[in-house]
Amino acid sequence: MGKEKVLQLANHIGGKKHGSKSSYTFQDPEYMILEPVVTDEMAEIGLCLEFRNPKSAEEIAKLCDRSIEDAEKVLWELAEAGVCFVNKRDDVDKYWFDTWVPGVMEMMANNLENVKKYPQIAEAFEAYGRVRGSKTAGAFPVGKGLMRVIPIETAIDGETRRASYEEVSKYLNESKVFSVSDCACRTSREIMGEGCGHLKEEMCIQLDHAAEYYIRTGRGRAITREEAFEIISKAEENGLMHQIPNVDGVGKTHAICNCCGCSCFSLRTANMFLNNDMVRSNYVSQVDVEKCVACGECVEICPVNALKLGQKLCEEAQVIETRMDLPSNSKWGPEKWNPDYRINRKNVLDSGTSPCITQCPAHIPIQGYIKLASQGRYAEALELIKKENPFPAVCGRICPRSCESVCTRGDVDEPIAIDEIKKFIAQQDLYGDIRYIPKKRHDYKNKIAIVGAGPSGLSCAYYLSIDGYDVTVFEKHKALGGMLTLGIPSYRLEKDVVNAEINILKELGVKFRTGVEVGKDITLDQLRQQGYEAFYLAIGAQKGRKLGIEEEKVKGVISGVDFLLDVSLGNNVDINGEVLVIGGGNVAIDVARTATRTGASKVEMYCLENREEMPALGEEVDEAIAEDIRIHNSWGPKRILSENGQVVGMEFKRCISTFDENRRFTPKFDESQTKVVKADKILLSIGQGIDWGGLLEGSRAEVNPNNMIKVDPHTLQTGEPDIFAGGDAATGPKFAIDAIALGKEAAISIHRFVHPGQDLLIGRNRKEFKAFDKENLRLEGYDHIPRQRTESVEGAKAKKSFEDLRSTLTKDQVKKETERCLGCGATVVDQYMCVGCGACTTRCKFDAISLVRKYDEENASFEDLKPIVVKNMVKRQGRMIAHSIKKTFKSSK
Repeated sequence: MGKEKVLQLANHIGGKKHGSKSSYTFQDPEYMILEPVVTDEMAEIGLCLEFRNPKSAEEIAKLCDRSIEDAEKVLWELAEAGVCFVNKRDDVDKYWFDTWVPGVMEMMANNLENVKKYPQIAEAFEAYGRVRGSKTAGAFPVGKGLMRVIPIETAIDGETRRASYEEVSKYLNESKVFSVSDCACRTSREIMGEGCGHLKEEMCIQLDHAAEYYIRTGRGRAITREEAFEIISKAEENGLMHQIPNVDGVGKTHAICNCCGCSCFSLRTANMFLNNDMVRSNYVSQVDVEKCVACGECVEICPVNALKLGQKLCEEAQVIETRMDLPSNSKWGPEKWNPDYRINRKNVLDSGTSPCITQCPAHIPIQGYIKLASQGRYAEALELIKKENPFPAVCGRICPRSCESVCTRGDVDEPIAIDEIKKFIAQQDLYGDIRYIPKKRHDYKNKIAIVGAGPSGLSCAYYLSIDGYDVTVFEKHKALGGMLTLGIPSYRLEKDVVNAEINILKELGVKFRTGVEVGKDITLDQLRQQGYEAFYLAIGAQKGRKLGIEEEKVKGVISGVDFLLDVSLGNNVDINGEVLVIGGGNVAIDVARTATRTGASKVEMYCLENREEMPALGEEVDEAIAEDIRIHNSWGPKRILSENGQVVGMEFKRCISTFDENRRFTPKFDESQTKVVKADKILLSIGQGIDWGGLLEGSRAEVNPNNMIKVDPHTLQTGEPDIFAGGDAATGPKFAIDAIALGKEAAISIHRFVHPGQDLLIGRNRKEFKAFDKENLRLEGYDHIPRQRTESVEGAKAKKSFEDLRSTLTKDQVKKETERCLGCGATVVDQYMCVGCGACTTRCKFDAISLVRKYDEENASFEDLKPIVVKNMVKRQGRMIAHSIKKTFKSSK
């Protein structure tokens, strides 16, 4: 049985006749939000309050036949709960109601003690917009909704037709009292376990009477005008946009909200119900396609997914949704909505975008940094790269260049030298007097432990440190960098390059504990006791695999991974004589080339795969051959030959196929074809395994039969909620760029995990990219500027040195090479979906996106709203009839 008096109060606030056909019931959110905190006594007093007509306790006492003291006490309880406003007027406290939203519900959700104690408050606030919002479709004309987007002011600077009510600064400069509170929407989402990870603390600003109320009732902190401007800037830096309560009268408001599209209940009107006229500003985004480089910065920040990556070389194939039906001209029901908007955002049009950003495992905006480099803006290019990859100097030397394999320029002549351009950009930073250190966004201070100082662990540490977390990286070896330092020879990746990029993490405050093996020297439980709230396990795959054949344990049979580790650590290695390297991957190539530099008189490689199937990169195979390493394809080990416990050779058998028809690794052999090869040493490089040691003991984290840890593919969370894992330990051996990409995803998940109430998926960028169909390309008329190359290194010279003798493109070469880029991607705007917030313009480095004024509408007071809505609804009926006739006529053609 519900509280009858409280239901009467709900109807009173909503301006409804209690008991009428349209009145609220015990199941409605307006009642449900009051029910936990409003007593019958409070309801009786509340029934004497009026909408926007302030009354004193003395006036209310007379109406309620109560003593002034009793009335004052209960009125204050109502104000503290959030049910009504209170302000000093002529030195007397006066109380009044405002709208449900924006008003009572936000105020109730901003009583943090109550909303935590009674989650029903959050649930009712969420339900209000979901239940009532669906009924507003097409009802409110542009500029008259209960909330209104206000453009980020820099986005409309220079706009000659802009009005003062479109400027954030107007509201701050005209106000005298200011407060700041947590975002009520994100607080409610968090209470419901549906948080999106966006910054909620002290993000919403109240002005004048609302600020006085928030300060006095403890739901907000008093701030200065200068602090309010700083909060606006911080919100914009964090990807948030501005909205105002829009029913206070022309050019007036009592608050400035800083919102995200994934949690804001107002923006749900646009995102879920696609009723964008309800909240939009007078502006829409417009892209200058010639300037746009498809970097995707605007796409990621857009709160309503109005922007997507497309392309500009085959426009006839560009699929852009044509919106014929709109809430203003059509019946608008659930079949038109997007209820899954919080998890189904798209980065790319269905017709695809540039292949390079699609193919890159980290989806680095390649076209963007190439354009910046072409303009000599190297620092900005580096900043753009580091948003997805903290180690561009490292990757510029060892990246597999999968982006180049699909580069559209390759369909004209040769692909862009993407990796060489990235290496040049990173080099400017390495040797610069002032290095790029990203600005910290927050100061959360939660303690996070990273286990493993390889590329994935370091990447996770980098992004968590930018968010202000207290990050410690534990590494069992004395050196940092994992396989970057201990597995990749310095002639490919010099240690000072790795250390230089790691130094940026130290500048950011990341702490390192080397020579500590977690699971042996210290356990995860002990780290939990020290205050660590989450863990990222990125231990890599540093254990060499065995052949599983006879005599494998004899002297002279060595793990290739262990061999590289010893060389990197400066340990003594004995590799004299004739050496066989077993394996055909990149690590096997590294092992073979390192053997030539450490005393081997002859090095030969044997692998199962034929030359085309070899997993090693073609250029690395070529470099090995140039260093006099012979590669024997399609041979598999049969047995190891030994004398007196010392290896003397190996017998091989012919491999006739490596994969079955489903490309599964199922080698087949012709046992009749064999050969014996003499050897003083055999280096096994047939893959790497994962050694967990005691790290997972006592945890619920599970491993697969191949010893890779089981993780959620999107969040990287294991079976133990506070443990996340990635890199080779979760995927098996891949490239550094793959591990780096997972490190960033882990940082996103950990950020959400350590803050109660955050969901690991909602509002998350899924980074689902798709390349356009090259069959539709028009590539006639392009120049044939040759690809720029660095000077080749002679194999005979290279094999005598552990130094990286490869050079970098010159500045002139970079200029020429960047001009070869076809610029095949571009952002596309759905101008109906765009709400004109201007967030996109704050991220564009190319002046390619701007806000243009499309409407000329100002707001109205709530008291004047009803006739405006009624008039618009009458017009809508006419538009619906005309639109229906138009569609019928069109379909009959």
